[in-house]
This record gives sequence, structure tokens and C-alpha cells, in this order.
Amino acid sequence: MEENDDAGALIEEDYYTFFNIPRDATQEEISNAYRRSSRLYHPDKHVDPIRKKEAEILFNKTKKAYEVLGDPHQRAIYDSLGTHGLETEGWEIVQRTKTPQEIREEYERLARERDERKLQQRTNPKGSVTVHINATDLFSRYKDDLAYDDSENVHFPTVEVSGMSITQSIEAPLTLRDTMTMSGQLSTQNGTGTGSVVVSLRRLLSEKGWLEVDLGAGNGPTFTLKGFRTLTKRTFSNMATVFHFTPHGIRPDIVTTLATQLDKHTVGYLTWRAGTHSSMSTTIVRDNTTSHAAFSMQFGIPHSFFSLSYTHKLEEMELKLRGSIKAGTFGAVVEYGAEKKVSQHSWLAASVAVGIPSGVTLKIKLSRANQTYIFPIRLSDELIPSPVFYATVTPVIVWAVVKKLIVDPIVHEQKKRDKEKQRELNKTRMAEKKREAQAAVELMRATFARVRSDEEAKRGLVIIKALYGRLVNVPGVSTSGAGEAGSSTEPEYLDEVIDVMIPLQCLVKDAKLVLHEASKSQLPGFYDPCVGEEKLLLVHYLFHSHVHEVVVQDNESLRIPKQSHRVNAT
Repeated sequence: MEENDDAGALIEEDYYTFFNIPRDATQEEISNAYRRSSRLYHPDKHVDPIRKKEAEILFNKTKKAYEVLGDPHQRAIYDSLGTHGLETEGWEIVQRTKTPQEIREEYERLARERDERKLQQRTNPKGSVTVHINATDLFSRYKDDLAYDDSENVHFPTVEVSGMSITQSIEAPLTLRDTMTMSGQLSTQNGTGTGSVVVSLRRLLSEKGWLEVDLGAGNGPTFTLKGFRTLTKRTFSNMATVFHFTPHGIRPDIVTTLATQLDKHTVGYLTWRAGTHSSMSTTIVRDNTTSHAAFSMQFGIPHSFFSLSYTHKLEEMELKLRGSIKAGTFGAVVEYGAEKKVSQHSWLAASVAVGIPSGVTLKIKLSRANQTYIFPIRLSDELIPSPVFYATVTPVIVWAVVKKLIVDPIVHEQKKRDKEKQRELNKTRMAEKKREAQAAVELMRATFARVRSDEEAKRGLVIIKALYGRLVNVPGVSTSGAGEAGSSTEPEYLDEVIDVMIPLQCLVKDAKLVLHEASKSQLPGFYDPCVGEEKLLLVHYLFHSHVHEVVVQDNESLRIPKQSHRVNAT
């Protein structure tokens, strides 16, 4: 449903791939690549006026690439910011005598000035809507209600909205250090409503800390002072002091937290609260790419408890599985559920909370950009099996149906629109790249004949077939990864495929071919035949007169020859 942020990106020049060198190439490697390209595209090597004109275009591109990569100052800008960094407004004031680090700092200063001008035009709205639903009548009707029921009439269970809460905030950056936030909250429960509004001003004192002042109005005015400070490399603390003005006097509350990083993925927290509710709690949180675990223990008034939660992250499926247990003086609650990414900026979560004496509750949560919608559905005031079963099974069935009939078609259509948008945006650029690639191939023919002849003479590396683009049904290859084909079965491919045998053969040196981790559409003689689609490179080659075959993804590195690429004779 939301548009992909990258869908409208303009494709930039990749000078490293144009020279077929790694991004950490030495100046000697850059110079050698420049000389090879110069010999290939130098206009003086061509007599035909059309070929001479094409050679001039490619020779100028070669000089531009060397001008950037051969100059440490421009290379530093290009590595950090791309070609648009070289064209930044105000960049002309930067002295060429500055070091690469000073150049980066100068660009960052110019970027901060632009960002500061944009701050006044930007807000960051956030909000949440919580709708409490009482559906206990579905599973347990009161006995008194049954006594008054007419047996001849059919009773329909009552499902009602028992409460609602709405919060909204708007963030208004004033400067790069000062931010003002206005937030409001409205809630109603069983016919009784409350509301509040808070205005906050936060100032970034330094890289190590900030200070915030909050003024609130609602059930009496409030004044809050908050602060954050980094104490050491591994330790930080924050504190909040709240003064609530009531008809009976000023009611102060203090909350302070001390946190320390125990290891690379683990942080420990110690929190002290004093005032209306006093407590001391300690929490340990461990978070990494595959899981998130937290253990907490609190001693205080009116409640003491311990809690343990664990989340397993399935990154490839964009899915999180969660489970938690909490027990204390209030009773005990076990909660389990899952959270699934349904679009670029949207997550859908469902969980079941089973507790004593709280009963059974199904929670549905939808997060879309900065807005959150929460639906706690109370199914039972008692712990009985039927609501637990239906709360667990129903969301899974509903999601499967909704995904099949609604979500998948919408996501598919959105991806299609994103691809069309990207193609349209880069239409002129791609037409230009196609003409450039075709011209490069024509200019390579003499070099191709020489390199191929040399490799054939020494039974070296000879490219016999090379296709680049949207290949499908390639033996041994899935869309999620590259594979090495050992079958003579021909792959199927669409019109969005180009022949790149000549460009690849020209890159062969001493019976070896090395392609680095970058889109191969930027290689000399290549272009992108299917913008927005997944692309593969299929190569059939001879080495020591034996047939070899390999398929790699667009951004995957390739080194040939390899024994594993050899096709077994049948």
C-alpha cells in the first residue's frame, strides 16, 4: 500500500563498476583501469565519423570517472555522497587543499544549513487510537439474563464498545537543537470522559545530553522537568520530575533510571520511582538481529511483580513471534502472539492475553507510518478454554483469507506501480545508457577479437554465451539466490534480456574474469533492460576446452573460472 521510498530514485553513475574495480581500489588500480579504458575508447583509434563520435562520448566518460576517482578529494565526496555530492550548491567554496575528512565535514555543514531551512516546513505527527471492545457475552452470559429470556426468542450476543482513547502529537523543530511538541489525549470509559494537553520544549545541550520542560493541563495543571545524560561510553541516565497541582496541594513524582551496556547486545536498567506510587525495578534487555528478550523485576506499592518476554524475529518472512509471562501481587498473565509486516510502512499484530483474574483478551494492533490503532477485545472475565481457542485460531484464519483476497493483490499492484514509476522516471536515462552500451559494444569488437583469439590459442577463458536481465526458470537458481548450473537445460527468459558476451570477453585478463559486488548494469557495454525487476547474469564459457556454466544475481560478485562451474558431459 504505501509507495516504496526507492521507487522514485534516479539511477546514478557508478564509476567503480565502469572501471570494473572494487570500491577500495588503490590509486594504481584506478590508473591501470583508466589506461585500459582510454585505449579502448580513444577517438584517434577510429576513422569512421560515427564511431569516432561514439568514442568521444565514452572517452569523456572515462576521463570524468578518472577525474573523480583519481583525485582523493573528489573521491572522498563521491564515496560518501555519490555524484549529487559533487554538484551540491555552495560546494565551490571548498578549498581543494583540504583533506578528505575536512571535505566531508564541509559538506555536512552545508547539508545542515539546508536541513535547517527545511525544518520550519516539517512536522512529525504521531497518534494512536485505542478502542476497547467488550465481547464477553459471546462466551459467558450472566445467569440473571438467562432467567429473563423468552425461550421462544433467539438471543443474539451483545458486543459493545466499552471505552475509547485517542492521542495525537505534532513535533515542530525550531532549530537543529530545539524541538517543540504539542500532544493531546482524550479518553472515555463507561460514559465518563477525560482529556489533557501537553506542550513540551526539548533542547539538545550536547551530544551527551538533552533537557526537556513539559507544561500540561487536564485533571489539574502539571509541570514536568526531564533530562538525559550520557555518563560514560557504556552508561547513561535519565530523570523526570513531575509536579501535579491539585485542589489538595502539589503532588510530586520522581522517576530516575540508570542504564549500562553489559555487552554488545545487552543493556541493564535500574529504575526508582517515588511519589504516588513508589517502586524499585531492574530490567535486563537483550536484543540482536534474530531475537529480543527482556526480564524485569519490580518491588513497590501497590504491586510487586516479575515479567519475562521473548520475541523471535524472522527477518526473511518479516514476521515476529512473541511470548511473555507476568506474575505478581495482582495475579498472573500469559500473553502470546505475532506481528507481521504487511507493507512498506505497516505492521499488523495480534496477541492473546490469558490471566487470573483478568480473563481472556484478544488484542489487534495496526501500525501504519506514525499512526497506531489498537483494539483490545475482552472475550471472557474468567479463564475458560473456548475463548482461548477462538482467540488463537480466528486471527490466523482471518489473516490468511484477508492476505489472499486483499493484501496480496494490493501489494502486487503497488509493486507494479512502483516499477512503472521508476521506469518512467529513468526512461530518458535508460535510453541514453542503452545507446551508450550499444556504442561501447561496437567499439569493443576489435578488442574482443584480439582477446578471444589469445584465449583460444592458450585454451584459456572463452565466453561462448552471456545473458543479462530478467531470466526465469534457470536450472539450479531461485529468485532468492544465485546458483551454479550443471545442466544443459536451456533457461527461459523474457524480452528483457541483453547479450553481453562481447563486453565480458573484453574484461577477461590472463584467463580470469572478476566482477565486483555492484549492479552489472553499470559495466561497460551493459545497461538495465528491466528497471525495477530482479536481474541475473548467465555465463557459459570454455576453460581448457571444457564447458562451464554459472548464474549470479545482479549485485553478486563473480570470479571465473571455477571447477564447480564445470558442466558434466552426458
